[in-house]
Amino acid sequence: MTKWVYRFGPGHADGDAGHKNLLGGKGANLAEMCSLGLPVPAGFTITTEVCTHFYANGQSYPDGLKAEVAEALKKLEAETGRGFGDPKNPLLVSVRSGARASMPGMMDTILNLGLNDETAEGLAKQAGDRRFAYDSYRRFIQMYSNVVLDLDHGLFEEILGSLKDENEYRSDTELSADDWVAIVAKYKDAVKAALGRPFPADAHEQLWGAVGAVFASWRNPRANTYRRLNNIPESWGTAVNVQAMVFGNMGETSATGVAFTRDPSTGRKIFYGEYLINAQGEDVVAGLRTPKPITKAWREETKEGGLSMEEALPDVYGQLVEVYKKLEGHYRDMQDIEFTVEKGRLYMLQTRSGKRTAKAALKIAADMADEGLISRDEAVKRIDPHSLDQLLHPTISEKAHRDIVCKGLPASPGAAAGKVVFDPDEAAELAAKGEAVILVRDETSPEDIHGMHAARAIVTARGGMTSHAAVVARGMGRPCVCGAAEMRIVAGEDRFTARGRTFKKGDVITVDGAKGEVLMGAVEMQEPELTGDFARIMEWADGMRKLKVRANAETPEDAAAARRFGAEGIGLCRTEHMFFDDERIAAVREMILADKPAGRVAALAKILPFQRADFVELFRIMGDLPVTIRLLDPPLHEFLPHTEEDCAEVAAATGVDAKALMDRARELHEVNPMLGFRGCRLAIVYPEIYDMQARAIFEAASAIAEETGKAPAPEIMIPFVVSRPELARIKTRVEAVAAEVAKETGRTVEFQVGTMIELPRAALRADEIAEEAEFFSFGTNDLTQTTMGLSRDDSGKFLGAYIDKGLFETDPFVSIDQSGVGELIKIAAERGRAARPGLKLGICGEHGGDPASVAFVAGLGLDYVSCSPFRVPIARLAAAQAVPFQRE
Repeated sequence: MTKWVYRFGPGHADGDAGHKNLLGGKGANLAEMCSLGLPVPAGFTITTEVCTHFYANGQSYPDGLKAEVAEALKKLEAETGRGFGDPKNPLLVSVRSGARASMPGMMDTILNLGLNDETAEGLAKQAGDRRFAYDSYRRFIQMYSNVVLDLDHGLFEEILGSLKDENEYRSDTELSADDWVAIVAKYKDAVKAALGRPFPADAHEQLWGAVGAVFASWRNPRANTYRRLNNIPESWGTAVNVQAMVFGNMGETSATGVAFTRDPSTGRKIFYGEYLINAQGEDVVAGLRTPKPITKAWREETKEGGLSMEEALPDVYGQLVEVYKKLEGHYRDMQDIEFTVEKGRLYMLQTRSGKRTAKAALKIAADMADEGLISRDEAVKRIDPHSLDQLLHPTISEKAHRDIVCKGLPASPGAAAGKVVFDPDEAAELAAKGEAVILVRDETSPEDIHGMHAARAIVTARGGMTSHAAVVARGMGRPCVCGAAEMRIVAGEDRFTARGRTFKKGDVITVDGAKGEVLMGAVEMQEPELTGDFARIMEWADGMRKLKVRANAETPEDAAAARRFGAEGIGLCRTEHMFFDDERIAAVREMILADKPAGRVAALAKILPFQRADFVELFRIMGDLPVTIRLLDPPLHEFLPHTEEDCAEVAAATGVDAKALMDRARELHEVNPMLGFRGCRLAIVYPEIYDMQARAIFEAASAIAEETGKAPAPEIMIPFVVSRPELARIKTRVEAVAAEVAKETGRTVEFQVGTMIELPRAALRADEIAEEAEFFSFGTNDLTQTTMGLSRDDSGKFLGAYIDKGLFETDPFVSIDQSGVGELIKIAAERGRAARPGLKLGICGEHGGDPASVAFVAGLGLDYVSCSPFRVPIARLAAAQAVPFQRE
């Protein structure tokens, strides 16, 4: 019989950290903390399997669940000595989500559940504090109404704001018990007016409403967006955690906070976090009040006013320090912990591996390896390869002029410049058009996730280092400044003021997340330095991996960047990119317009010196590393103007006949050029094109060998091959050109001829093709298009819907479709190597920089991946992580 509910409490638990898939991260870690003897309020977890059943069966629950929940509630009542719904001695609970992957703020939470008019009075008498009881009650009504009843937060904020204005209160803490009683009455009236029915008073009705809402929130828009951005499968589902409430809003000896066992921005080994006296947890993460530092040292460093937790609650702080040390030692990773202090007593509400910046991740992993907490191999495994992208882009130059707009907290490092926008929807729209934007908000909420992802950086006027904006920005690698109190956003007017200046929507600012500063205009940037912890981790990774990593590059700048980022060769040089240069496009068009081979040869002779010079530069930079050069691939019409106006303009500039240009463009036009007259088909019809390119390669290789004494290693790749005869015919001509150049220069160039496998037929006939090909490079972009019947240029219109509906787990142009495209790669690799043992195999599509795709092809035994230069470190790390290791 399936067990749907798992209990936990002081000194006991049905599960542990190993049950993460079943109990979610939060539930598994609550159980683990109980087993460690830490002070955790008792409760129970409804498993992720219930979520799966919920969606598979019309949002209904499995048989037996309600009975298990009722039994768990009875035991919780016995354990706490309180009754659920008991007006004299009420048990209140929190209801929280908990997926196996951390999704901060993306799903729903409800606190203080079980309150109604009778239990609120019981709580007031029990606590001896009526103000606290009704503050808790109004919080519950507001959260429950928003999450379960789908009423807007603003309805309640308006009621609260009106009462504060009438009494000239500046802060919620100024409201009296009678004020909160009045607010509760107004909240209940507002609910009845909006829904036509009263706010639910029955505790059990409240509980099941909350459980259903949490399961439903697994598929809310912000959760869907977060899963898509972080490659979290929809099929995982969420658990629901029901836990006895403890209260941080019971006066000056009560508090709530969030802490990290190391600095999540820099990785420094310091206890780091924030807390609020007389508050509940949502107050900290929502950014509604700016919290205070936990430690005295951090308060002094940030020059914050008020007392740190270390100073205000020294005994409890001492207990918290012991707990964090125990948790980090147990989990052997930096922990993000949530806690509440109720009347001087500490309770732990959550622990999880903390979100961190790439810089912090590298430092924490390297330091923990040095401390002997983890092995070097495990340190390499700890780094998310995607996160390295944060480190590979410019930062603000030390020489830059800094005209400071305002200052706040350095919530997430990095720097970015862009146009000010105040609305997350507008941020997403402008970013989709290629504009750089900075999202400026009073505070962010989970509903802003799409705009935060679209923005280059985020600035908030309120909130602290553990607010929603800070946590999500660090996870995304976005620079972020929080709590910029100097900034005043003028509601409804798309402007903000700071230090006497006004900034409007569209004005350009720069965000320095490392210093917590917002700067005027677009500030000068500098290239990153890939040293220190980055260099150490990458050195360890290189020592682990078997898969080589090359770069896609055709310019000297790209090649130099590739070497700088650790590429072990060029896996794809797209020669057509070299043809579009202003100095040579006229000769390319002359070649296309020629109607006889002699005319084409004459035009190609003009291009030869340029092409040779290109290869000389690449070979000089790459030394004796392999350089895979793809001969001309795109259809010829791409090099011609397409309208009569463009033809006339080109004719006037080059002296070419405009009518001839237009006629030739029409003649070469294709309905489906992706499957048309391109790749090796060009060389079959116009062999002189590839002859010229081969000559340029061999002459350049000879020149560099003479110049440097290092023999270049060119690999000549023939694209779009479907059969052995095609490749054999072209290979024969390439070899003939090589012999001619060797005779002319007196130097023989060692080279290989291979092909791109980018068509399903080529994959299936790989054994025959391998009789001619000395290497295969899988062109996974086109192989995905031709296998799945998808156009890269057009499929964006519907791929998002396919992913949201669970038809595709990920975009197949981002991560290889392993069961379809991947199966063709596997077949081609096996058949190719059966025909030619030791056949060199690689991939050169965009998938070469995707960690999941890198792991997949490593498992197939490929020799290398090739990706854009800036993704080379990501691929190097992913290749190391693809190697199994034994934990020491």
